[in-house]
Amino acid sequence: MAPGAVLAPFRYPAFRAIWTANLASNLGSMIQSVAAAWLMTELTRSHALIALVQASVTLPILLFGVFAGAIADNFDRRRIMLAAQGGMLVVSALLALVSYRGGLAPWSLLGFTLLVGIGTALNGPAWQASVRAQVGRQDLAQAITLNSIAFNLARSVGPALGGVLISIWSVSLAFALNALSYVFLIVVLLRWHPQVERPSRTPMLSAIAVGLKFCATNGPVRRVLLRGACAGFGLAGYSALLPVIVRQRLQGGEIDYGLMLGAFGVASITAALFVSQLRRRFGSETVVGLGSVAFIVGYAVIARAGSVPAAMPAAFVAGLGWVLTLTTLNVAMQVRAPNEILGRCLSIYQAVTFGSMALGAWTWGTLSDTLGIPGTLYAAAGFLAAMLVVLRLFAPMPRVGEGVQPG
Repeated sequence: MAPGAVLAPFRYPAFRAIWTANLASNLGSMIQSVAAAWLMTELTRSHALIALVQASVTLPILLFGVFAGAIADNFDRRRIMLAAQGGMLVVSALLALVSYRGGLAPWSLLGFTLLVGIGTALNGPAWQASVRAQVGRQDLAQAITLNSIAFNLARSVGPALGGVLISIWSVSLAFALNALSYVFLIVVLLRWHPQVERPSRTPMLSAIAVGLKFCATNGPVRRVLLRGACAGFGLAGYSALLPVIVRQRLQGGEIDYGLMLGAFGVASITAALFVSQLRRRFGSETVVGLGSVAFIVGYAVIARAGSVPAAMPAAFVAGLGWVLTLTTLNVAMQVRAPNEILGRCLSIYQAVTFGSMALGAWTWGTLSDTLGIPGTLYAAAGFLAAMLVVLRLFAPMPRVGEGVQPG
């Protein structure tokens, strides 16, 4: 298979094994995410609390992500991932047990999802930075795209499976399956021994300062971070409000919620298959713009929908927009970060983007208690439309080759 082809990273045994294990882990995470969000709609009618389920997963990336990036650059990244996966396994197992015993309340559920989010925050920078140790430089962009496909394959199947599990059994089974899903990835990581240089350790605060200084003073990277922050805030309304949209506005059930998320995931896979070609042909600015337009259309359609079948096209279009936007931003950041501070740069990107998602989830959830669901969706669409114009003028995406680091 020629280097640079979409499936070229599968030539590397380590990438194949880790990709497959990560797919299983993502599948478990999606099942748990569906179960937690749906359970919250049973525990409370507050739109803000329901939206906080999404925010609690991403908020730790904002709070701890920069420290996780410094840890990823100072220590063995494989060991960091093992520690994070092990911690999330324990938390998910406890969540399953407490749920089975009927001991969950709104704030205790948020506490568990927050702990899982902390594990995700620790794992993220080490995971992202380890991709370079799995494939050759010429296949890096394709590897990032394939990792996105793995996530969205799980997003396609996991929600529907989670909805079925909840309807025929209970959320405790969904939480237990997620705990089991971490085992496969832990085994693969234990068997993986990449040949990488031993990291040179520096004091934590000094290491963080180096990463922050680079991101603040590098023009192309600074623009990517700004685009990520605005995209994260604007896109967050969909996932944060979808449980209450399905349950209260569309009068749907657990399986309907899973199908809506599944349509989003199918579209994400579709977009991931051709996003690299679009980026090479039309440039990053155009692809990010197309992603924003797709999400704006998705918001508008779902705001007017009165049934689950009528809302399904909105889920599909939003899934296209999600991958076009975030995959393009991720690649733009990866290729412009020096390898010696890669973990820190990626952690800052994740902190900015996913931190904005947490803020957006809380904002749109709180706003919907006042404006209602349709008004909030139109407000989120309006924000994305305004940013589409403003950022294109004042913070354009880096041009081809601008700020790209040598192999």
